[in-house]
Amino acid sequence: MSNFLSGRRLYRWINFSAGLAIFFFGYDQGMMGGVNTSPDYVRVMGLGTSSYEGPSEGYVVNITEPTKQGGIVSIYYFGTLIGCVLAGSLGDRMGRIKTMYIGCLWIMFGAALQCSAQNIAWMLCARVINGIGTGFLNAIVPVWSAEVATHTSRGAFISLEFTLNILGVVVAYWLEFGLGFVGDGRSQVRWRFPIAFQIIPVIMFMVSLLWMPESPRYLAKIGRVEDARKILHRLRSTDDHDNSSDEKLHHVADQELNDILQVISLEKKHAKMNNYWNMFWGIGSGDLHIARRVQLSIWLQIVQEWVGIAAITVYAPTIFAEAGYGARKAQWLSGLNDVTYMIATLWNVLLIDKWGRRVGLWWGAIGQGIALILAGAFARLLKDNPEKAAQYGGAAAFFVFLYTAIFGATWLAIPWVYPTEIYPLEVRAKGNAWGVVGWSIGNGWLTLLNPIMFNKIGENTLHIFGAVNFLTIPMVWALYPETANRTLEEMDLLFASKSPFVWAEEKNFRRLKAEMEASGKGIEEVVEGAEVTEVLNEDLDAKA
Repeated sequence: MSNFLSGRRLYRWINFSAGLAIFFFGYDQGMMGGVNTSPDYVRVMGLGTSSYEGPSEGYVVNITEPTKQGGIVSIYYFGTLIGCVLAGSLGDRMGRIKTMYIGCLWIMFGAALQCSAQNIAWMLCARVINGIGTGFLNAIVPVWSAEVATHTSRGAFISLEFTLNILGVVVAYWLEFGLGFVGDGRSQVRWRFPIAFQIIPVIMFMVSLLWMPESPRYLAKIGRVEDARKILHRLRSTDDHDNSSDEKLHHVADQELNDILQVISLEKKHAKMNNYWNMFWGIGSGDLHIARRVQLSIWLQIVQEWVGIAAITVYAPTIFAEAGYGARKAQWLSGLNDVTYMIATLWNVLLIDKWGRRVGLWWGAIGQGIALILAGAFARLLKDNPEKAAQYGGAAAFFVFLYTAIFGATWLAIPWVYPTEIYPLEVRAKGNAWGVVGWSIGNGWLTLLNPIMFNKIGENTLHIFGAVNFLTIPMVWALYPETANRTLEEMDLLFASKSPFVWAEEKNFRRLKAEMEASGKGIEEVVEGAEVTEVLNEDLDAKA
């Protein structure tokens, strides 16, 4: 199909195809929330008991083995960590499309094992396998998207996929809510069907890939330059095949390909950097400063979890329940919160490229910090003044909704977009894998830690995460340079500075760009010239 499509039509199909994978990712994350409330699942896994609470509430589970329950959920992130590391290597060696296919096969095998699980050991193994497949897709799908998008719409292109990510969460939630009314609520279907359902979007994604183009940047890297040129021409064409317009756009595509080839030539001279160990320590990367980029992507993803989304997801049902809402109404509110979350992601689609990554992270941190602190404060007042449950509970619930909306509009997608942009082509799949490593660590860590924190300090946990939000503001300001509206190839110029601070990187970037415009040199010549100049300056300083 992609051979007959060009311009925006081709973009839309690629966006839809990638969106199916990201939809699966959201569905898979949201699915376990409903599974954990299924009486039959709790019985089969030996996690607790269930009791009948009347026709309005149905069967309600009582978890007596919370550590086991948390282990089943969190071991999934161990699988994603393994999967992203494998996918990073394969993605740079085999290509983006083939690697995504391999990930889909892992997912389908893991899903089949999960939905047929008969005991906790079986379920744990299935969760790891499923996580490995998810790690494959998380590492490669955003990279593929970034490499076909234009530099002016790259953020929106990927952010729209994360709208589908939260749609997956919404579908998982309401599907499981509805299945709770099947029979008396104790049916196996209540948990086995939602697990099996994840296979459907994965199959659709695999079928769609049959017609999707490979990343032109990957093709250029392996020497298939003419194939890369043809795909870039189709991507940068008009929908109506206007010859005069297409000719101009093809010229732009040829210039883009020329920049790609220059960067490939530069990066091949630093081929020693092309393994995870050397990337982490910066061995052989010279002024490409790969280790700096690795740290930025890992910590942005870890901090994404520490700004409180995992905590608010865990604690929101408790706030709703303490506000006087019954179990069913609390479930309705949680579902509506997810819908608000999904709608809010559209704000990010509209503004991520206009405002940039840094501004989105800043205002998101401010809004989230305020919302978390006030949600925690009203939750405390709710506990101390149960007779005012309607007032204080309503206020706490409002700030839960507000926090979720702000997170969806800012911190949800930006930490996923950023790692796809900052790495050289030579190691881009491995680089994004480092970001998924950070995400896996942050998620797995807090999945186990959140129940302990809420058990020990209750709503004060929200105050801790609120404070973390404000701490991210100077971190982003000093260390995370802007990537919006810059080409992927220009990132080597942006990170060529020896200083890790944004002001030095921006100053050096402007100097190198001015040199390119004044001299007509390419990226390769300018970066190599900067390296030579810095070495000579160091020698002169040493002699002086």
